[in-house]
Amino acid sequence: MVAIESTKLFGGLSEPDLDLLRGSMEVREFPHDHVIFKEGDAGDGMYMVRSGEIQISAVIGEGDRKPLARLGPGDYFGEMAVIDNEPRSASAVTQGETSVYYWPREAILKLLEQSPMLAVRLIREFSHRMREFNKRFVDEALQAERLTMVGRFARSIVHDFKNPLNVIGLAAEMAGMDRATPAMRNNSVMRIRKQVDRLSRMTNELLEFTRGSQNPIVLAQTNFARFVNEILDELRAEAADRRVEIVCEMAAPDIDLLLDPSRLTHVFYNLVHNAIQAMPDGGKIIFRFRMGNGEVVTEIEDTGKGFAPEIVHRLFEAFATFGKANGSGLGLAICKKIVTDHKGNIKAHNYPNRGAVFTIGLPMQAA
Repeated sequence: MVAIESTKLFGGLSEPDLDLLRGSMEVREFPHDHVIFKEGDAGDGMYMVRSGEIQISAVIGEGDRKPLARLGPGDYFGEMAVIDNEPRSASAVTQGETSVYYWPREAILKLLEQSPMLAVRLIREFSHRMREFNKRFVDEALQAERLTMVGRFARSIVHDFKNPLNVIGLAAEMAGMDRATPAMRNNSVMRIRKQVDRLSRMTNELLEFTRGSQNPIVLAQTNFARFVNEILDELRAEAADRRVEIVCEMAAPDIDLLLDPSRLTHVFYNLVHNAIQAMPDGGKIIFRFRMGNGEVVTEIEDTGKGFAPEIVHRLFEAFATFGKANGSGLGLAICKKIVTDHKGNIKAHNYPNRGAVFTIGLPMQAA
């Protein structure tokens, strides 16, 4: 059993101060699993463990009780409610047979008035304890944020991978039909192969994003019109299943650009799929192209509701989401990285009383 003069809080106090403490304290014995006080109780006094062990816990979040600390001989508890005269904010329960020292609230306040050294000691220990609780809270909050981020990251992966997997499923179903012709089966095989390649590219992009890779991309001379038309031919079939029409107001420029087609394809797929999801009742996705100021600009507009102007500056942040089902904004963050790696730019805005618009600018570098 610990004596008060050997504890961290009271050790080093003068004999008169210790006599004041001894004169007002009580020794209380409790059995195992005894509730000394619980949340909401009045702060009637302060305790110190004489022998045994105490668990301090509180209800946090949605009704879950969480242990905050385990206290042994020489540790004190219950001082906050005594000092601020507020109800208890946690529960104290014995862990085995336990003996404690107890000081009534009035006695503690009187002792603090009579002993400046005791007041300074209590304030110092109280400050140290608050620092420890704050550090623990920050650590747990960071851990919770990490888990939340992992969940959002997983949802984003599922969302992005679902579209090519759906295409693969439909193509496999069509190829397996009894009335399927050889041409239909060959077309299905080609669609499946394209989507498998697409999944592989998306996986590589995700790995690169999580690694924060700075590896340079390999650009090759690519006909932009042919590149865009191949993507749109593939996307039109997917969009039609969702009652969405993809139209081009003008042909893509027949010009050679330095591109990484496998990576840039992901940008067009992501923007089109986002637009499709923003129009659950169907609609249109309009492509426009123009050249000027040393770049080729692709404008992609949908006939959905658009987005609020105040969120535009955060659209391309990783894990930022704005009401999109099963989305986290990771797709747009990857799109921005791909376009930036091409020395280009990607922006978003609304036209008045129209849907969302994304513009992609790619430099007309010499091949």
